[in-house]
Amino acid sequence: MVRSHKIIHAPVARLGRNVCLAVFVCGLLAGCAETEFVASSVKSLGVGSGSDRSHYKIGKPYRINGTLYTPHVDYNYSETGIASWYGPDFHGNDTANGEIFDMNEISAAHRTLPLPSMVRVTNLENGRTLNVRVNDRGPFARGRIIDMSRRGAQLLGFERAGTAMVRVDILAYESRKLAGEATGQVAKLDDHPVPDAAPRVAVTSKPLDPPPGSRTAPPPSANHQVATTATPLPPQIREPVPLAQVDGTVSRVPIAKTPTVFVQAGAFSQFANAHRLQVMLNGLAPTAITQKEGTDSRIFRVRLGPVATVDEADALLARVVASGLPNARIVVD
Repeated sequence: MVRSHKIIHAPVARLGRNVCLAVFVCGLLAGCAETEFVASSVKSLGVGSGSDRSHYKIGKPYRINGTLYTPHVDYNYSETGIASWYGPDFHGNDTANGEIFDMNEISAAHRTLPLPSMVRVTNLENGRTLNVRVNDRGPFARGRIIDMSRRGAQLLGFERAGTAMVRVDILAYESRKLAGEATGQVAKLDDHPVPDAAPRVAVTSKPLDPPPGSRTAPPPSANHQVATTATPLPPQIREPVPLAQVDGTVSRVPIAKTPTVFVQAGAFSQFANAHRLQVMLNGLAPTAITQKEGTDSRIFRVRLGPVATVDEADALLARVVASGLPNARIVVD
């Protein structure tokens, strides 16, 4: 089910809307067709994860608190941001793909990934990383990219803090397999593709006839020997690459640097648009333009910060949104 997620933000002083900024933003957003999706009522109780009640779901675009979300398949998904967790208020309820939410199991909610999918979540503050099954929609508090079950938050080490700076990476093959098992459209585990060994064929030899007009080659000397071996070739190896499992195993990865939190107000293909937004936002916080090389073009990102804590990021995000930028978000580098 599409659900709201309660979260307490730091107190934020309300700012008046900057008229020039609002006009500029409206110009940038003009012409965007949006489809509003009304959430369905709560489903009747089903049975647990992996049951006949569970089904594969992408879903239509939907709007929560004025923000439009468009679910889609993305097997290259990787994002950094803030994770939260949910538990007692939703324990025992249906998830968005018909399973039963159990806060003591490892699962998560995501706003746009197909359900179910499998992701790897890394806590950028302590290096803990965990494989997680995504089977629900959320979180819908601004500035959050994934909502972990309580058990997932415990294993990643942020249950008490309530939030953590994380990186979320989709596990592409595992997610394809989950989709296939739910729809019956792809192979099972025993068809997991593995690299084949080099082909082996029988090799024979025979003397070549000399070309016309050439002299016959002299026979080899009496001292000529041909080495032979009785060692057979090793059998062809076909060991399938093991699938990642959601089994509660917590690994640790090295953290190269302390994560830094920003609010990203927008991203543009034209530097001039990014520069105009930067000038308009300079009064809120230090603002900079960073450049990202895309597959086909350069992207200019307008970011405010850095800020020291998640609470400060929430407060700054609220001010940016109030300035007329509803799609602003928190990012972690």
